Amino acid sequence: MILLLLVGLFLYASTLSAQAQPEVHPQLGQRFATPDGQLSLTLAAKFQHFDPSDSLTADPDIHSPKSANIHPQGRKFYINSLEGCKTVAYEMQSWRKLAVVPHHFAEADSALFSRPSGFFPFRHYSENLNTFDGKPVEGTFTHGGRFFWVPFYRRTYDLNAQEPSAMAVIDTETDSTVLVMETGPLPKMVCTSHDGRWLAVTHWGDNTVGLVDITSDRPQDWHYVQCFIVDEQLKLDFGLDEQVNRDDDSGWCLRGTVFTPDDRYLLVACMGRGGGIAVIDMKTRQYLGRLQGMRANVRHLVIRDGWLYLSINRTGYVQRIRLDRFLAAAQRMQNHLGAVSGWQECKVGNGARTIELSPDGRYVFAACHLDSRIDIVDTQSMKLVLSVAADSYPVGLDVSRDGTTLITTSQGRGTRGGNCVDVYRIEEK
Repeated sequence: MILLLLVGLFLYASTLSAQAQPEVHPQLGQRFATPDGQLSLTLAAKFQHFDPSDSLTADPDIHSPKSANIHPQGRKFYINSLEGCKTVAYEMQSWRKLAVVPHHFAEADSALFSRPSGFFPFRHYSENLNTFDGKPVEGTFTHGGRFFWVPFYRRTYDLNAQEPSAMAVIDTETDSTVLVMETGPLPKMVCTSHDGRWLAVTHWGDNTVGLVDITSDRPQDWHYVQCFIVDEQLKLDFGLDEQVNRDDDSGWCLRGTVFTPDDRYLLVACMGRGGGIAVIDMKTRQYLGRLQGMRANVRHLVIRDGWLYLSINRTGYVQRIRLDRFLAAAQRMQNHLGAVSGWQECKVGNGARTIELSPDGRYVFAACHLDSRIDIVDTQSMKLVLSVAADSYPVGLDVSRDGTTLITTSQGRGTRGGNCVDVYRIEEK
């Protein structure tokens, strides 16, 4: 009882601390540099919806932006506006708005929806299933950048995110939706295999991961082939008249997802409970188990140059380990559980969310939600070299393939901060 009280007090104090942080709003032209001047970032553009009087930066389509995705060709980028129920496209360099893709679906849009796979049955609703607004979360490109896939947190009528959600496929040549596929409940992360054969969508809501065959160039041919279960699929049966906290009450809270470079394994971060990283063998198409040994509350995963990088959300760390060491430990797991030691780490700001590496692998950029900043870690020393102010509270980011641009999204926290996209120019000497 005393232990539970102490834990409760700690969480309460953490919440107060986060709420007590002053809101941060860096100004255009503000520059941040390492002491030796070898690395600098300058805020070059901003799109925000918290101050409509600022005509230079105001953008009403930015409402709780969740993620940023730069097109593989580097000519434009996409922002998923979660509460705005839309995806917004901008041109790189000019920062001109190119298109707004609404995620509002009515009966007239029924032809966009793919045939149900049978993996994700509806249990609480039976009418007008495809009439809803979608709340876009993350995104991934397929077919050389031709298509952009966007999963929805939930269909707006699904109060407790316990029914199948959906994901839209946007044709990046026309910036229009060409297909809507079902997903499991509360999808968050989506990623593409390196060979272009598979698309994985990770369901925060019930401990499952869907696998889509995308080998064809024709959207009408894409189809689910499997739904992996991480330990145990949650049985969801919440009432329809009272909202529950699905951000916390969701089992392992599956999040960051990445294919290994050879596409042999699919790795999935587990933010909830005992945590760890789930490992799926793509050759045998079997779930192998969860590997622990890293800090708890794993949020995002990136693989680069033989290293597996991850962000630790709550306490704020970037960790890494040699990928071959990690996979060797995964192959030794018994009863779907194992551990791996030898992690290198760097303390960054609290609430570390999305991470990404510079194209040369020299730096890790981490969106530190609770401290309203982007922390940059030197991978040669695994030390923090620069903290960059970001509009409160950042969650998503992406780095251009030429290494010159960083785009961040500030979703906000409760009623504070957020509703902003920051664009930084990166310079290295």
